[in-house]
Amino acid sequence: MSLLSVQSQGLLWCMFLGIIVVIVVHGIKLAAIGYRTFGKKLPPEPPKEPEKKPEPVYFLVERKKKRAKEEYSEPRQINFQ
Repeated sequence: MSLLSVQSQGLLWCMFLGIIVVIVVHGIKLAAIGYRTFGKKLPPEPPKEPEKKPEPVYFLVERKKKRAKEEYSEPRQINFQ
């Protein structure tokens, strides 16, 4: 006696076959890519350039500014004409 119903068994078989198809299709694609690159040679590596000594880094520093005066002069009177 089967523990699963017929519909459940069908679902499991469909999922199993789907996974197998995905694996086979990806395997064929990867094999095709590998076959195309099988005869190709890699380009020769360019000669390495000697490492350059890094240039010194200079920081620009702004001078401190004096604070504005805390003392104010007497207010002036404005005459409107």
